[in-house]
Amino acid sequence: MKARDVAVICCLLWLGAAQCNSGEPTGAAESHPLVNVAGIIEPYSSENTFNASSQSLFEGTSRAMECRSVVHLNGSQWCSFVKTTEDCKIGSGFIDYLQGAVCGFCHNLLPLAIVLYAVWLFYLFMFLGITAEKFFCPNLAAIATSLKLSHNVAGVTFLALGNGAPDLFSAIAAFSDTRTASLAIGALFGAGIFVTTVVAGGVGLARPFTVASRPFLRDVTFYMAAVFWAFLVLYFGSINLAQALGYLALYAVYVLVVIVSSVIYQKGKNQPRASLCNNHSEINGNDDEIPTCIRRTTLEDTSEYQSLIETEESRSTKSILLHSLNPIDFQKWRRKHLPWKIFKCLKLPIEFLLLLCIPVVDFDQNYQNWKRPLNCLQIVTGSLVCILVFKSGYYGLLLIRGQYPVWAVVLVITLVLAAVIFFFTKNEEPPKFHCVFAFIGFFFSIILINSVAIEIVNLLRSFGIIFNLSNTVLGLTLLAWGNSIGDLFSDITVARQGYPRMAIAACFGGIIFNMLFGIGLSALIQMPYNDNILEIKCDGLLDWVLVGSLGFSLVMSFILIPLQGFKFTRLYSIILVSYYVIFVIIALLTEAEIIHI
Repeated sequence: MKARDVAVICCLLWLGAAQCNSGEPTGAAESHPLVNVAGIIEPYSSENTFNASSQSLFEGTSRAMECRSVVHLNGSQWCSFVKTTEDCKIGSGFIDYLQGAVCGFCHNLLPLAIVLYAVWLFYLFMFLGITAEKFFCPNLAAIATSLKLSHNVAGVTFLALGNGAPDLFSAIAAFSDTRTASLAIGALFGAGIFVTTVVAGGVGLARPFTVASRPFLRDVTFYMAAVFWAFLVLYFGSINLAQALGYLALYAVYVLVVIVSSVIYQKGKNQPRASLCNNHSEINGNDDEIPTCIRRTTLEDTSEYQSLIETEESRSTKSILLHSLNPIDFQKWRRKHLPWKIFKCLKLPIEFLLLLCIPVVDFDQNYQNWKRPLNCLQIVTGSLVCILVFKSGYYGLLLIRGQYPVWAVVLVITLVLAAVIFFFTKNEEPPKFHCVFAFIGFFFSIILINSVAIEIVNLLRSFGIIFNLSNTVLGLTLLAWGNSIGDLFSDITVARQGYPRMAIAACFGGIIFNMLFGIGLSALIQMPYNDNILEIKCDGLLDWVLVGSLGFSLVMSFILIPLQGFKFTRLYSIILVSYYVIFVIIALLTEAEIIHI
């Protein structure tokens, strides 16, 4: 036996021992797949797995392949494949979830990583909802009031933006990477089907009612137009600058129609204007006119953290700061049941962080929610957090003239600004420029919501790669459910309290904004980076199932509800919910290629 043969045998024995120690099975006759340059899976023997030429071929091909090919490899190769494949690298965000799962955990412990990621995904959705509900929306309402916008204009612009913030920013985050654009399409269409069937059906089951005819037909017509336009974009596989602007123009036309029809309606009925918090005064009708602020549908007192009795001591600087940073209302805590308390404990870290960073202007609260020590602190902490999370901290860590980090400069400037505001204002009187804090809170909320939305998109893409699922199916299920589940509970609550028209108005009015701005604005933002043409990858039959299902559900409601005298009955509600269940089953069977053409 030659010395070279002995050396080869020794190397193979050493490699076999190393694999046994790592818990991976080996064998001379074991066969594993290898993906070649053409993307064809070929078997190879483990005897030459670690041959230098094979390893070089593996590394060379992995750089040019799609990341989803990792599922065809042996578990021991996942980590090296993910590290060396360009398609597996994240475009933005703080955490590389895919690499953390396949490299940070043994392959046998991958289910544990999935469970931890699922919990983290739930927490991210919770962060998104709390930020939109308690910080983003109140500041939008305050801005609308400060700008003295009419109630109808505010309802279909600022308040619609507040309601659709999670969907909109998730779409913007998904469109920022061509690999996840189909995730946004799936989420927008999936949320559309979920809201128009499950949420609308839930409202009808909670309280059967008669739909306001003209607003219903108007909203369904505009939404069908938006869906048809999105179908054309998917069919041609791209969206250009004119089409992106056309989406925004269509929403502008919708806003104009709402305003004109509302003015005509009010003049004809000789009714006073409704409160700013009403998001379509025409739709609500006489029996539904009640001040219901966006995403505050439980009709509770929103001043959760305020003292019942204002005293001189309670308005001291120290007391204001301590009470403002306390996210628990102890009187409310004692009245609630255990499940509510557990959920509240889960939200405490998020609420405390947001209270520390985002100022809120609310004209319905005492002193317009002016809290001098906290608002001054928020200028510093909010600015610092936003500069460190924007673009994953890229701009915050830049050095000015190679010496001064941007975050340090921002810290010094905001400290000076906060000190000036603190010494020239009073605790018991909001300053004349207090409305500026609404714009600051609005800006801070946008940055934080966008950062969280990017993490959600990255995490869902990792799930798709690990489970070999398309972005479209993840969008129409997990992302759509996460963004819409709050609407389901809130709209049903409003319906049970006797305002089903308001709930159904939110169902159809909000998704129009989400669809038109979710695609139009997201594509417009990406135009400068893609030569004014944004390519959208189609996932084949699943996309047509998605578009066709949404279109058919809208046509069905457009025809059947008028035939029923615009009565939303429990029977029709059951039909809608059943329709959604059938749609999800068909979508999953299509994804599994059980249904194919």
